[in-house]
Amino acid sequence: MLVAAAVCPCPPLLVPEVAAGSAPELDAARAACSEALGVLAAARPDRLLVLGPADESGRGTYPEGARGSFRGFGVDAAVRLGRGGGEPASGRELPPSLAVGAWLLERAGWSGTPVEGLGVAEPLPAGRCVELGRDIGGRPGRIALLVMGDASARRSLKGPGYLDERAAPFDAEVARALGSADVAALEALDVELARELKAAGRAPWQVLAGAAENTGLTGTLLYEDAPYGVGYMVAAWS
Repeated sequence: MLVAAAVCPCPPLLVPEVAAGSAPELDAARAACSEALGVLAAARPDRLLVLGPADESGRGTYPEGARGSFRGFGVDAAVRLGRGGGEPASGRELPPSLAVGAWLLERAGWSGTPVEGLGVAEPLPAGRCVELGRDIGGRPGRIALLVMGDASARRSLKGPGYLDERAAPFDAEVARALGSADVAALEALDVELARELKAAGRAPWQVLAGAAENTGLTGTLLYEDAPYGVGYMVAAWS
């Protein structure tokens, strides 16, 4: 059963070495992520699942100890998922979203609770996302989720997808739903609109919604901003 969840953005810029001189711009986001991870730790889960968007090559499960890096972003920095000593499944590195999640866990000193990763294909239909979440929520023991994902990438002229006037209302509804643990609203997110707005977090959020059905969890929105034209949100459910 799902007992807690933390929702965090997944830009590699969260890692100060990647952000370099602009690192202070996301200090508030990092602090909010730390607070959300504290909620996970306080829930005393038996297992933590880190999930985030991935392309076709990165989808699927990753064992504890799977490794990732930020070499693709010009920084020779490596991360490991949890405390295990394993190698990436089938020789694969963690996708960027899970690498950022692994970095957040390392930064928080996460230990003791077993960790695994799940790369969720960005185009996965809403119904499949919800079904996947229900399967996760039905696992035995106390399950916690660290859900990585960004909102729209079209919040400003300088955003990766250029300005789209639908982006701000979309993000506002996502922020409201994450902040109030509104499972139905997350399950109802428009897949096509999310794709057009380049909202990479849509699929992971809908997996979270499926896992949280009938759990009675409540939510708190800890951070919401779009410093680079991309919506970043942090929330904690407990």
